[in-house]
Amino acid sequence: MPRLWARSLLIRAVFFTGLLTMLSTMAVAAFLVQQVTSGLFQERFDQAEQEAAVGLDSIRSSFAALSTTSRSEAQQDVLSILNEVDNSTAQIQREFSLQPLEVGENLYVDGITSPGLSAQDISEELDEAVAGGTGQYWQAVSLERNGASEVPGVAFGTQVDIQGNPYALYFVYDFSPVQENVAFVFRTMLVAGIAILLINMAIAGWVARSVVRPVSQAAEVSERIADGQLDQRLAVRGEDEIARLGLSFNRMASNLQEQITRLANLSKMQQRFVSDVSHELRTPLTTVRMAAEVLHESRDDFDPINRRSTELLHHQVERFQALLADLLEMSRFDAGAAELATAEVDLLALTREVLISSKPLAESSNTPLGLVVQGENFIAEVDARRISRILRNLINNAIEHAEARPVDVIVSSSPTAVGIAVRDHGIGMSPSEVAHVFDRFWRADPARARTTGGSGLGLSIATEDTRLHQGALDAWGQKGQGSCFRLVLPRRQSVPYRASPMALPPVYRATDRYRIENIQDLDVEEPEHDRINEQALYQPKRGEA
Repeated sequence: MPRLWARSLLIRAVFFTGLLTMLSTMAVAAFLVQQVTSGLFQERFDQAEQEAAVGLDSIRSSFAALSTTSRSEAQQDVLSILNEVDNSTAQIQREFSLQPLEVGENLYVDGITSPGLSAQDISEELDEAVAGGTGQYWQAVSLERNGASEVPGVAFGTQVDIQGNPYALYFVYDFSPVQENVAFVFRTMLVAGIAILLINMAIAGWVARSVVRPVSQAAEVSERIADGQLDQRLAVRGEDEIARLGLSFNRMASNLQEQITRLANLSKMQQRFVSDVSHELRTPLTTVRMAAEVLHESRDDFDPINRRSTELLHHQVERFQALLADLLEMSRFDAGAAELATAEVDLLALTREVLISSKPLAESSNTPLGLVVQGENFIAEVDARRISRILRNLINNAIEHAEARPVDVIVSSSPTAVGIAVRDHGIGMSPSEVAHVFDRFWRADPARARTTGGSGLGLSIATEDTRLHQGALDAWGQKGQGSCFRLVLPRRQSVPYRASPMALPPVYRATDRYRIENIQDLDVEEPEHDRINEQALYQPKRGEA
């Protein structure tokens, strides 16, 4: 559900439209219900108040005119007056109650109450107000109906005199019809609100769908174009904003197709040119190399100037031949002709061999070499020649840029992969340099003045070799802290690895390092060690990570 919410603009538009509609409808309905309720109750109250005033005054006058001295006649006359006034002046359903304010033996009339009314319906507060004054008083009350439910009502009361005895006379009006009208209005508004909510959500869904559908189609076409189907276009209908968007999109796609096609043709021409030139140069270069070797072997017979020229010629021919070999290898990658010759290889043993072969270069630059082993069982299905070329390139580059600081090779393993990292502590790389380090012919040193500086194709070739193995080659660097290249290879070409067996940069302990002098005696089966952040090895003041 959260994924659907994040991916669907239509659902979000319908939801927020419904939410805002519901909130606004509730606010309007609450205001209208309050206004209708107040109006209905006020109208009914004014009518009841007017009727109560007329009825109470009429009964007071009638009671004052009573002259009987018989208790039974007085009781009958009072009841007759109450019923007569109630029937003649009441337009709203009401009950009455007549209660003596004083208790004594000379009372002519006992308390009289309508059948639907009880003495508890009149509050003590209203009783006290009527007993203490001669005016007309009122109070909102709750009336019990059917023994359980309560309905709103209003009680009006005043003090009357019967044969010299004070009585409290009450008219109680039932406001349940008003409450029923309010409930009806509320139900009507509720139904209307739900209908408005559903209609607005339907309208919002239709509008959002009308807008989102072209956008979704544009997204689908964009994905197909990204997959290489450059001839895909949007269907344009009408002349509105969506139609103009579709026209602009199609125009952009056409321009992209033209540019990509032109660049692809140019790239094919460049690749063909490099391949043709590389192949054409092989024969004359072989001849030049043979002549350079003859001169180089006879250099002792030359004078110092010619001897130096012979050595320079031999060295440059070797570099030219290495560049030509790299160009031929890249042309094979571009043509899709590169293939793997895989076998079960012990990558730890292969790493040791490459380290030993790099020992002369490391000694010439006073760079300490070290090997760190983490885990066990480093057997993987790889092309030993290509992996050896990758490691040789990474280690030689690390020696070149280490500035006589230690270079460590870390070998680690997991159930599905083997990882090899080459870590130096030299000049390092900035994030922008890391982003371009695998580009063809890219050099971190613009001066190109380093001892082992090559063609700039070494890491590109390493990347292609890694891709053939279904592996990953990643780089990390920080200025002043060095660089690290991590190679991760699956144990089986048919089984992708789940995760890298080491971090980038890797972490290990200083005592885990084997110097190059001891690499020949290294046992492959190493116990696991506690590891620390590798950056701390050569920065003891900063402590362990």
